[in-house]
Amino acid sequence: ESCPSIKNILLLDSEGKRVAVKYYSEEDWPTNAAKESFEKAVFTKTQKTNARTEAEIAMFEGTIVVYKFVQDLHFFVTGGENENELILATVLQGFFDAVGILLRGNVDKKEALENLDLILLCLDEIVDGGIILETDSNVIASKVASHSIDAGAPLSEQTISQALATAREHLARQLLK
Repeated sequence: ESCPSIKNILLLDSEGKRVAVKYYSEEDWPTNAAKESFEKAVFTKTQKTNARTEAEIAMFEGTIVVYKFVQDLHFFVTGGENENELILATVLQGFFDAVGILLRGNVDKKEALENLDLILLCLDEIVDGGIILETDSNVIASKVASHSIDAGAPLSEQTISQALATAREHLARQLLK
């Protein structure tokens, strides 16, 4: 018996275009074209449903897809055909609610793109290599918020963009001496 795992998490706009996506199962979608094809197919299959009040579940190409829509954003979490739908739905709800907290309730494409760094950090806090780390939206949002303001953290614990910003500040200080 293995622990539950996620194949991918997708955040698409109302036209099925990528806002933020993370794939954890490279053997299922080895190329970018395969990933984009999967996203388009999942979007097409689900767009006529009304998944605005609660999450919907669909089976698609041997993959369980759990999804929910808000404004012009479509949230998807997928797992293998033997995964527990309730666990996938819990991951989806944690992601959905954490994004709502981080975007201060303004959950739409424009706001999501302006805060893409927070959404990508959010994905990293939820799942690592397909293994579920956290599903509590308050914990996820607080970890993401602390990452985005913690420039004093050791470089090993910073994101690449944070590390570059820290390095730039350090270099600027050295040059101004």
